[in-house]
This record gives sequence, C-alpha cells and structure tokens, in this order.
Amino acid sequence: MSWAIAAAHRDLARSLGGSVRAGEMMARHTTFRIGGPAALFITCDAVRDLKTSLEVLDDYQIEWTVLGRGSNVLVSDRGYDGAVIVLGRDFRKHAVDGEHLIAGGGVLLGTLVQEAYARGLTGLEFAVGIPGTLGGALAMNAGTRENWIGSIVEGVTLYAPQGGLLGLRGSEIVWEYRRTDLPPRGVIVEARLRIEAGDRDAIRYAMDGSLRRRKSSQPLGMPSAGSVFVNPGGDSAGRLIQSAGLKGARCGGAVISDVHANFIVNEGGATAHDVLALMQRIMTVVEEVHGIKLRPEIRFLGSFEES
Repeated sequence: MSWAIAAAHRDLARSLGGSVRAGEMMARHTTFRIGGPAALFITCDAVRDLKTSLEVLDDYQIEWTVLGRGSNVLVSDRGYDGAVIVLGRDFRKHAVDGEHLIAGGGVLLGTLVQEAYARGLTGLEFAVGIPGTLGGALAMNAGTRENWIGSIVEGVTLYAPQGGLLGLRGSEIVWEYRRTDLPPRGVIVEARLRIEAGDRDAIRYAMDGSLRRRKSSQPLGMPSAGSVFVNPGGDSAGRLIQSAGLKGARCGGAVISDVHANFIVNEGGATAHDVLALMQRIMTVVEEVHGIKLRPEIRFLGSFEES
C-alpha cells in the first residue's frame, strides 16, 4: 500500500459516516464476478461523506470512480490503484411526488420499476430486468432500442468536486445512445423522473412482455456485464458477431453466449484477460467479415497492460 493510500485510508476512517476498506476484491462487486483489489473501497452514506471523500482523495491525488452494481464494467485482474466510491444509505431512498418519482443515485432501478407498478404509475415498464442503480442507468442512458431513461428525466442533481451540489434540467443533459455527458460533470446523487397514472393491468402486461423478451434473448442467469458492444447504426452487434461465426467462442472461462452473441459470460474462473482477449477477437473478426468497427459498451477499470 502506498503512503498516499495509507494516509487517505486513515483520514477517511476517522471522518466518514460510511465506511472505507483497503484492498477490496472487485470480483465481489461486479456482475462479471471478475476483478482484482481496489486500493480503497469507500461507501458514502450522505452528501457530507461524498464531499469529505473527494476532498481527501484530491489532497492525496488519488484517482477515483463511482460504481453502482458493477453491471457494465470490466475490472482488471490486477485491480484498480484508485478509490471506488459507492453510494450508500441516503442515496438509496426514493419517494413519489404526484407524477414524479424522486430517487437517489444508489437506488436499484428494479426497485423503482416495482414501486411505479405498485402505485399504478406508467413510464418505467421498459426498464424491467435492467440491472444496476439509477445513477448507472442515467450515466449510460440505459434502455431499449425504443425507450431509454433519458426520455423521462425531468432533472438530475450532481455533486461536482469543485462546485458542490448542482441541479440540471433534463434538457440541459446530452442524451445519446448508450451515453450521456453526466459522468464528467459530477457524481449523480438524485434524479426526478416523469411518470403518470396508468392502468395497472396494462402496466403489468407491458412489464411481463419486456421481461419475457429479456429472458428469452439474454443469458440472465450467468455472470456477465450486459451488452459488450454498442449496436452500430442500423444494425445489431449481436447479429454481426453471430453471422461472423463467433457464437460460442471462448477464451479460458469467458464465452460468447449461445443465447445472445453480444454477451460474454463467465462460465467459471474467467479472468479480465480472458474477456479482453475475446473482445479483441470479436472486434478483429467482425471488422474483417463486415467492415464494421465495434465500439465497447462496457467500461474498463484499472490497468490492462500485460494483464
């Protein structure tokens, strides 16, 4: 452990309402079940914890990132030399205000889907079965080809390291396919979503249909990071990978799913090196066969040089 990590750990252990751990294995915190140790693993239970953490990390010049449920990330086998921040207690609350759902960035998206259904509110049916937290969903504009979360966002509150709390209207955010401009602007601490009264039977029908489609077309029972590549314009990454003859290909414990070719699953003992090697093979073959360069949808955490 470097002196900076040790000093930051000491300072945070003294001042946080949440918790801080050193050398936390990230395989415990990613849906891939892959990843070496994070130098620091910080749980922030309130805004003051977030403020303190970012100030201490800045003092010691320690890199940091925010993690939701780890459903869209590949962590290096060697781990991450910085601090992983997760949002705890106060960021996992939600409430309904008329036709708006107000929720912290740490709330599970599935919790919000079920809350909306229980109250007969429509607007979130498309999100059933999508893993992760609200903050993660907003950061990558999660959704389907037809619906995405950015379309129902009225406002987002960020914590900016240099400016404190910052409120943004939904129209002030750049929403693109599988990406937004939110992550560089600050930590997503809360959002206000537009929902409206609907027929509960119709809501349930839409949710059931969406979940059936996910179960039939995605390997939901296997450790994965979700879709590996962004769909190129007018086509499907899964179709391109399958038609290139790669469905079922493997590298170590990492396998291209037989259910959906745009999913790489961990069949047991897969390493980040295995996954990365398989991704590189996919990108090379798809470009050779189809002339299309696939862009990764998952993000990478840690060093992958010689991993």
